[in-house]
Parts: sequence; structure tokens; C-alpha cells
Amino acid sequence: MNDRAVVLVSGGLDSATVLAIARHEGYACHALSFDYGQRHGVELVAAARVARLAGAVEHRVVKVDLAAFGGSALTDVTLAIPETSTDGIPITYVPARNTVFLALALAWAETLEARHLFIGVNAVDYSGYPDCRPAFITAFERLANLATKIGVEGGAIEIHAPLINLTKAEIIRRGTELGVDYAATVSCYQPSRNGEACGSCDSCRIRRAGFQVAGAVDPTRYCCRTGQ
Repeated sequence: MNDRAVVLVSGGLDSATVLAIARHEGYACHALSFDYGQRHGVELVAAARVARLAGAVEHRVVKVDLAAFGGSALTDVTLAIPETSTDGIPITYVPARNTVFLALALAWAETLEARHLFIGVNAVDYSGYPDCRPAFITAFERLANLATKIGVEGGAIEIHAPLINLTKAEIIRRGTELGVDYAATVSCYQPSRNGEACGSCDSCRIRRAGFQVAGAVDPTRYCCRTGQ
């Protein structure tokens, strides 16, 4: 292994691909997931499965109650998950989520003396979230090197976002090359308790279209109500 890396793993398609990329590049991967009050907690089961299949050194789940602030359909069950495309930033955006997640990943990285953080943000086939843009990653990397002992003492922390300019189909093709088992992942915003996807939310639509464009078999288990 070349070096240690902290990899954010949500249990979804993108983070599974990023973990596979980090492993392929020779990093000793410490997988980090968050129980942040999301309504789709089944993703944490998927995250553990993804980390195990990818051969992560370890997998930790940290509890952060973003549901205490609300403001997102992913953390507030009184808000409906949109099942049609919407204009602007959708209600599934969780305020400051990636900022909080990267900050905590940075804290763990410092204790591990790891200089590399991996995150599966994407600025092409995504839902328009502001914390998935290249400008955000660049700004956070600068902050990381200003705010840490490693940065101050002359080291350099690097935020890796290898999917940021890829389409969903390109991500799927890359993951397939690396042997990612996408059947182990859960991307749906409102999956059933056993992990079946709704097929109607924004995340499901983007995922399904990605497999179609990639010319790959979609292994997602959909609920029968979708008529998929």
C-alpha cells in the first residue's frame, strides 16, 4: 500500500466506485459512513457490505444528527421525496452535509496520519447540490491545509474526487472494470426496509439511466410498485 486514505462510503453506487478506485491506486482505505438521521438508514447496511467487499482496512459509522436541523426531505419524514424532476436545488439537498462529512473525515485522517481523503461527489449527472461542485472541493482542500496540524507543519492534504467530471454511465463502466458489485449498493432516497429501490426518486432515475447508457445490466432490486 502506498498510503492511508479516508474514504467516505454512503453505500451508494458512486461511493462504492470511489472506494474501488482508491483501493486500485494502492491506498490502505479506512471507510467512513454517517448515521446522520437519514430516513433511508438501510444505506448503512449497504455501506458495511461495500466496505467489506472492497477490502477496506476498517469501516466506521459516526452518528451526526443533521435531522435536528431539518430542511431536507432526506432527514424530515414530513417532507415528501420528489418523484418528478424539479427546478433549482431539490428538497433532497441536506444543508452542509458534505462540509460536515469532510470535516469529520479530516479529523479522522489527522489521527491516522493520512493525507488523502476520497469522496464520490459528481458535478455532471447529479441533482444540482452545491457541495458536489469542483469549486467546493478546491475550497475545502485549501481549508484543510490551513486548519490542520499536517498542513501547518508542511504536509499536504489532498481531497480526491475522481468522479466529479464523469457521467453516471462513465462511473458505472469504470466501476465495472474494477469489479464493483453494484447489486450490493443502495442509491434510492426511499428504499424499503430490505433495500428495494422505489424506482421513482431522482437518485433512482439517474442511476437507472446510467446503466442504460452504459449498456450494462442494472442489478438494482426495485419495489413492485414502480412498474419498472
